[in-house]
Amino acid sequence: MTEFKSGFVSIIGKPNAGKSSLMNVLIGENLSIVTPKAQTTRHRIMGMINTSDMQIVYSDTPGLLEPKYALHEAMMNFVKVSLEDADVVLLVIAWDDQPETYMIDKINKLKCPVILLLNKIDLAKEQKEIDEKITYWKTQCPVVTEAIPVSAIKKINTDKILPAVSAKLPIHPPYFPTDDLTDRSERFFAAEIIREKIFMNYEQEIPYSAEVTIESFKEAEDIIRIRALIFVERDSQKGILIGKGGSSLKKVGIEARKDMESFFRKKIHLETHVKVADNWRKERFKLKQFGYFD
Repeated sequence: MTEFKSGFVSIIGKPNAGKSSLMNVLIGENLSIVTPKAQTTRHRIMGMINTSDMQIVYSDTPGLLEPKYALHEAMMNFVKVSLEDADVVLLVIAWDDQPETYMIDKINKLKCPVILLLNKIDLAKEQKEIDEKITYWKTQCPVVTEAIPVSAIKKINTDKILPAVSAKLPIHPPYFPTDDLTDRSERFFAAEIIREKIFMNYEQEIPYSAEVTIESFKEAEDIIRIRALIFVERDSQKGILIGKGGSSLKKVGIEARKDMESFFRKKIHLETHVKVADNWRKERFKLKQFGYFD
């Protein structure tokens, strides 16, 4: 009889390296929101794969950066906790990434197996370029035990990740019920879908200054009624977010509702309201209210 294996696999890398796209490919569900903008992911999001003899608990994490204010500190704390309980680390390096001292130092202190995933290889002109980049990053990060060139968007070589991870998992009973897909609540995903639409529809500081909370989530047999609050840091941002005659906010609401109906597989009634929370990104007590600190 095959012994059951189970473990935590943390996906780390710089902002915009493609971590969330890879997470979604690996678990076969769109749990992590994905946008072209850096710092889209703010929380640690777990996604699970369960088979008859294995449970993999993947963690999508915020991009590694040097904190500039309290929100960044909270994001890096999610990464720290994720690395502390990791049995395997997937280091995602985008094709055009450059090494940063803070990142290299953090990676080279890891004690668990580290698999390098060189992402976005569809940008390479020839195999030689891929080989050279892998050699370079292995030199920078000598803790790397294995390297797989991939493209999350094109799904190139992504099927090679599961066997590499499973070979390194410890023998252990499952950490979560085997029918679980994630540790996050439906409210969390509703808020993330709205935040994704804000990232996709606005420029400059608006996406980074916006936070979404779900004030009400009422599920009936044929419909879910959701009331969401969108917080920004200044009155001027509130005006931009709402738009002329409410047009911009309405567009966000329509797009979010469509994605929610696909995600929850139910009809959605969505209300969105915008409020100001002055400098929420820099104030710990406000971040605590938003779930960034315990």
